[in-house]
Amino acid sequence: MLYEVLIVVYLIVALLLIGMVLVQQGKGADMGASFGAGGSNTVFGASGSGNFMSRTTAILATLFFVISLILGNLSSSQEKQVDEWQNLESSAVQQIPAEEQPADTDVPASDVPAADPKPENNIPE
Repeated sequence: MLYEVLIVVYLIVALLLIGMVLVQQGKGADMGASFGAGGSNTVFGASGSGNFMSRTTAILATLFFVISLILGNLSSSQEKQVDEWQNLESSAVQQIPAEEQPADTDVPASDVPAADPKPENNIPE
C-alpha cells in the first residue's frame, strides 16, 4: 500500500517540478528586458519571483530525490516475480508429428460438396 501511495506522490512531485522549471525565466531574460526586448513585469514583483520559484524548485527537487531513494529501497527488498519468458525451453509445448495427429472428424462427409470433375464448369461466364 505504501509503495503505491509513494508512486502517486512521486508522479505528482515530478509533474510539479517540471512545471516549475518551465515557468521560470532564464538568466538571460533580464538582459533582454533591459534593452526593451521583452516585458519584465512579473506576478511576484522584481525580486520576489526568483526567491519563491527557486525555493519551490529546490524543495520539489529534494522531495523528488528523497522519494526516488525510498522507492528504490522498497523495490529492492521486494521479492522478484518469476518471468514467464525467462526459460522458454521448459514450458515449450511439444508438437505431435503429422502421422500421429487425429483426423478432423468435425464435418460429416455428407456435408462436404463433391468436386466437379470438369473444371471448365466452374468458370463463371
